[in-house]
Amino acid sequence: MANRLNINEFIPTSADEVKKRGWKELDVILFTGDAYIDHPSFGIAIIARLLEKKGLRVAVVPQPNWRDDLRDFKKLGKPNLFFGVTAGNMDSMVNHYTANKRLRSDDAYTPGNKAGFRPDYATIVYTKILKQLFPEVPVLLGGIEASMRRLTHYDYWSDTLKPSILVESGADILVYGMAEKSVDMLTDFFISDKKIENIKNINQIAYLIDKTTFISNYNSSEYIILNSYEDCKESKIKFALNFKAIEENSNSLNPKYLIEPYGEKYIVANPAYPPLSEKEMDEIYDLPFTRLPHPRYLKKQPIPAYEMIKNSVVIHRGCFGGCSFCTISAHQGKFISSRSESSILNELKKITNSNGFKGHISDLGGPSANMYKMHGFDKEKCMKCKRPSCLYPNVCKNLNINHTPLLNLYKKARSLNKINKITIGSGIRYDLFLNENGTFIDESGKDYFYQLLKYHVSGRLKVAPEHTSEKVLKLTRKPSFKLFETLYKIFYNINRKYSLNLQLIPYFISGLPDCDIAEMKFLTKKMEMLNIKPEQVQLFTPTPMTLASVMYYTEMDPYTLKKIYIAKDKNERDRQHQIFFWYKK
Repeated sequence: MANRLNINEFIPTSADEVKKRGWKELDVILFTGDAYIDHPSFGIAIIARLLEKKGLRVAVVPQPNWRDDLRDFKKLGKPNLFFGVTAGNMDSMVNHYTANKRLRSDDAYTPGNKAGFRPDYATIVYTKILKQLFPEVPVLLGGIEASMRRLTHYDYWSDTLKPSILVESGADILVYGMAEKSVDMLTDFFISDKKIENIKNINQIAYLIDKTTFISNYNSSEYIILNSYEDCKESKIKFALNFKAIEENSNSLNPKYLIEPYGEKYIVANPAYPPLSEKEMDEIYDLPFTRLPHPRYLKKQPIPAYEMIKNSVVIHRGCFGGCSFCTISAHQGKFISSRSESSILNELKKITNSNGFKGHISDLGGPSANMYKMHGFDKEKCMKCKRPSCLYPNVCKNLNINHTPLLNLYKKARSLNKINKITIGSGIRYDLFLNENGTFIDESGKDYFYQLLKYHVSGRLKVAPEHTSEKVLKLTRKPSFKLFETLYKIFYNINRKYSLNLQLIPYFISGLPDCDIAEMKFLTKKMEMLNIKPEQVQLFTPTPMTLASVMYYTEMDPYTLKKIYIAKDKNERDRQHQIFFWYKK
């Protein structure tokens, strides 16, 4: 279909495409470590379309070559307003290296799955080049790499504590999380205001400021002062306490400014915006995406990440699970923002009318598939709450876990013309509908699970118990393994009753905090009892700004400061992982 589209239907990526638009200059130029795919599952596409809607002349430079004469950074000149930089949909180090720090030979965000088209620490590399070439032009950082490195963080790949990525990159401003509103406000700021003192009024950004400026402009009741980067390097306890303060503030509906000293400056992280409304979500996902890779890739091999999501639809953002090893709640937020039924159904119709659609929708989901339109009954209680998870150690009584809105959406989606099958590719949280005693929490949850198995699983249902050990699960903020055993029994009872012939595939992680060889051997005994041979497994990778990575570095729980066991030795980490495969010679 891409060859039938006018090149002007895409955001321009070259000087020639800019010229075809009749533009003599650009307002914003965006650099990304991913191939450019004009699909709402890719952050760069959303930001580019948002800026376009504001009437700006915007271009995208995908996967610029940082090794040559830097022509990719020069070819479009300098923008009137700012450069935007992102490593892409993944942290570049997670993208490049395995959990054992081995260099990967593939990259799903590049044509042909080829590695080597982005540098390590891509955000820093791109920004330094732009600052070298165009020192007078502001650089804004965004995306998950910038978001999760906005303050002092542990970097697993260098095994060091690093300062804010603002310090290492030399960028002017960082937008964290799902940053459409921040970018919108910052753009207006650069168009009309440009008084740096007024940047305090823009939420969900971070920036460096002189201590003297800070002292004269900030109200003590509005902010939390963290331990300095230098103090965190000297004391793991202080770094752990920083994380606790950051996480509690991030999970609050009344967040404060976070101030982290660095030398003679302060890093200021302004509070996040409230969760997006349904109307705001619809406005984003209703932007005129082509949902296709840019035509520049027409003669190249497929892009695996696109092939995976091209027929999927995001229905909500955020996750209140609070898993300690996951970046989602820290990046997207704890509270759920959902789209309207009509917006979702319109996107589905657009997919069904696209060239080459064969009747299969691969996902209607989000970070967790079954959190659509879930929220607290009493918002006032949510305003006061500091729980990092609404599900652990138990499901919050103030949480509305009714699955009826999601069931209604599934039913309407199934009835659309040209759709033969809708599978749910996102993971489900079975603790949202199941009790350990084998009963369902409510009728909507029971109906959800039955309909999921009947209509929306294509052979295999993947769930994530993560481990079998209660002490390990406690630190990961996941429910007891007994709940998975309950799910297992109900799953196969339904299977037999309706002759569905489905498989239940559990995900497990080795090397988690407080996991040793004995815990892994216990896991294998449980698997043997259930006749499960694990195949969806991974070795724990400490990623920036997650609770589990802080535990890994400090060897303590930031909430209790109690020492915990951490498998850091490579041989032990390898041994733990190999135990998954006891059934192989």
